[in-house]
Amino acid sequence: MRAHYDFSKMKGRKNPYIKNLKQPVTMRLDCDTVTYFKSIAEEMGIPYQSLINLYLRDCAMRNRKLRMKWAS
Repeated sequence: MRAHYDFSKMKGRKNPYIKNLKQPVTMRLDCDTVTYFKSIAEEMGIPYQSLINLYLRDCAMRNRKLRMKWAS
């Protein structure tokens, strides 16, 4: 290996995968909800954050809307 490399003549290019990066967000979730996703994620062998992301992505792709009725 060389002691010094000259990168000044290299042509830079933009990261082609930049559009696939995830955006960090902060969410407050019920303990029961986190426990539920953690148990399913453990069965499937994936991180629970990835499982929540997959579920939310599926909801977004299928245009699912939450149906709720408030008690009056």
